[in-house]
Amino acid sequence: MEVSTVLWREFIFFRRRIGRITSSAIMSPVLYLIAFGWGFGRDLVVEGATYMHFLIPGLIAMTTMNTGFNAVSSRIITSKLYERSFEYYLTSPISMPLMSFGYILSGALRGIYASLLIILISLLFGIVIKISFYFLLICFLNSFVFAALGYAAALSVESHYDMGRFNTYIMTPMSFLCGTFFSLDNLPAAVRSIIGILPLSHASASLRDTVLRGNFSYISILILTAYGILLYIICVCMSYREMK
Repeated sequence: MEVSTVLWREFIFFRRRIGRITSSAIMSPVLYLIAFGWGFGRDLVVEGATYMHFLIPGLIAMTTMNTGFNAVSSRIITSKLYERSFEYYLTSPISMPLMSFGYILSGALRGIYASLLIILISLLFGIVIKISFYFLLICFLNSFVFAALGYAAALSVESHYDMGRFNTYIMTPMSFLCGTFFSLDNLPAAVRSIIGILPLSHASASLRDTVLRGNFSYISILILTAYGILLYIICVCMSYREMK
């Protein structure tokens, strides 16, 4: 019941603002496709594919990350600091694990929506992305992980300024360093080993393997699942802490 209540509330929010949500989800990827895709797309070959083919799976991973994170964090920050409606959830007789799961799941679904938008946009650039079960699974897990991170981040900050710092020091570096725009093979081994454990690195690499080579990495799926479970547990614990 708690999950469906949260999902319905977020669906109403999404339906009323679908135009703004859609435009904000595609703006940055379109700019990256124009600047990098057209700039290098025909001349540069990365990991055996044209740069445009290499770039789009990374952009999908980055977009699902940002969409899942922002969808949850912005909603909780607003309801927590301004509407004061989040307090009603915390003080009402509902299950914290289910409420947390509802918020995180809504963010994950928003991430899937954003990934489908990027696939449609890629058609305008002449790139066809084959959608498979594994492709959608990776997108969902990546969105779930960062939706959970957005939930935890929103509960840990006290202002939009604090959330801005979180984006500056955590989200933005991951966007650019986790293989979105370049191959991690070009990095020094020590740096590559550190960046390689981050969830976005696994999402980007797995999507490229699935799209470009038809391969599937069970290790990356297990790692993303472990990240999702760990962050979900942290979110539930933080929700109980907010009740006190």
